[in-house]
Amino acid sequence: MRIGELARLTGVSARLLRYYEEQGLLRPARTAAGYREYGEEDTVRVRQIRSLLAAGLPTRVIAETLPCATGPVPALVACPDLLATLRGELADLDARIEDLTRSRRALSHYLAGAHAPGEERAA
Repeated sequence: MRIGELARLTGVSARLLRYYEEQGLLRPARTAAGYREYGEEDTVRVRQIRSLLAAGLPTRVIAETLPCATGPVPALVACPDLLATLRGELADLDARIEDLTRSRRALSHYLAGAHAPGEERAA
């Protein structure tokens, strides 16, 4: 199938499919005329990519993870180094969540103490 058909089947734009190819996440065959040719397995691969992106993984980690992905959800087989990579990504997410929580608390604190111009603050 051509890129337009894959885009239609997966709900992912052709532009994004080309980006996935640039990132090494998709590897379509080429016709003699240079057109991309995708197989049925590529529809599963795109669903895997979308699922891993939704989990917050960057494309460089997804490239490492895809060889260990099975099924469209995907389920992951414990390939060498995969668990350590995913644990590292989870730790990074936890750290970002902590930073955002601190920022949220600080902003809430400022808003709680704020008053409109001309209003007296309660003592």
